[in-house]
Amino acid sequence: MDRRTFLFAAAGIAALDTDAEAAAPTPIIDTHVHLYDPTRPQGVPWPDKSDATLYKPTLPDRFRSVTKGLGIAGLIEVECSPWLEDNQWVLDIAAKDRIIVGTVGHLDPGKPDFRKHLERFQRNPLFRGIRYDFRGQVSTPDVVSDLKALADAGLELDSPQPDPVLMADLVRLTDRIPSLRVVIDHLPNVELPTEAQARSAYESNLREVGKRPQVYAKISEVLQRVGGQVSDDLNLYKPRLDEFWDIFGQDRLIFASNWPVSDIKGPYPQLLKVVRQYFAGKGRAAEEKFFWKNSLAAYRWVKREPSQP
Repeated sequence: MDRRTFLFAAAGIAALDTDAEAAAPTPIIDTHVHLYDPTRPQGVPWPDKSDATLYKPTLPDRFRSVTKGLGIAGLIEVECSPWLEDNQWVLDIAAKDRIIVGTVGHLDPGKPDFRKHLERFQRNPLFRGIRYDFRGQVSTPDVVSDLKALADAGLELDSPQPDPVLMADLVRLTDRIPSLRVVIDHLPNVELPTEAQARSAYESNLREVGKRPQVYAKISEVLQRVGGQVSDDLNLYKPRLDEFWDIFGQDRLIFASNWPVSDIKGPYPQLLKVVRQYFAGKGRAAEEKFFWKNSLAAYRWVKREPSQP
């Protein structure tokens, strides 16, 4: 083979590699999964036994079964129990199952033992932050001080689904602690105020936090029912997704399912189909940011498997 033939062949191989990379599906990190087991001797504080959809063991193997073939490379567990030792229970499960790349625990800032518990759990690199409802608490010195300690530890704060009060307090909280990374949960599922002034204030606060580079938003709880049927028609969801895209841009929107709670609205493949169609339309770079790169910036999760990006 002469030099010219070799160079053409090499160029062809490089082009094939580029094409293969472009065709490969984007790996996905699901950033909002609840794990619990009602069959434990101590039971669970949530969900209630009367909930036939949710009251069943919800562990990594079942998650794998539900998401098989969908390209889910890893998950971040978000704690749904207020019991202190359930933080450790999840970390023990994560130690044995590498699909879990991080966990968002449950601790209460402002309580006398918060720092002690934070010090204990943050020793585990899979403990990536806490979920806390800070409504009405951003003027409480002990709460603000403890959340500052959370930020200083390099950990993040998940906020609950924001109502108008929480959204206003989120502006105040990020004013007080600019170094605190915050992830807003279930933004598409917010019930907007019907009163014009309240809605205007809510939207103003949402756009304000959208300007803050340390605030991220989960696109979760997307599905809706139309005529009693779950719809996966992108046209139904596009106006609100466009609004979030306009506010947060491609660098701070994050994929999340809220599984297994998401099963109440519709099956996992349908919710993934909607957001996959939307973000595929934004280009490969934006799609990768949404499905894993932005969550890495927000949570600093731990890669544990070769299939994880």
